[in-house]
Amino acid sequence: MVEKTEERMPNGPAAAAILAAGLGSAVYGLLTVGAVVSAGLKTALTWWKPTGALSGKTGLGTIIWLVSWIVVHSLWKDKDVPFTRMFVVSLILVGVGLLFTFPPVFEAFEAH
Repeated sequence: MVEKTEERMPNGPAAAAILAAGLGSAVYGLLTVGAVVSAGLKTALTWWKPTGALSGKTGLGTIIWLVSWIVVHSLWKDKDVPFTRMFVVSLILVGVGLLFTFPPVFEAFEAH
């Protein structure tokens, strides 16, 4: 009888995807606060007038997510990385993104 052995795949690609999602979320949150703090940034983020700065915030968040995923995936595609640490870092980044898009938080940065 021949025993089958399973070849384990490296966890780098999965960790890269999760980390990239966290980075994109954090960038979106930081841009949300930044648009409240800086009129110049708000103007620069207005890529399409009907949506205002939202178009630039989501656009840049998506670009950062995609570029970071491609870069980190290419670096980690054949590697095992400390997955738990990457997962925790990603959760923190997503938390930052969510926190900074919560209206009472970003409105607290508005000049009165």
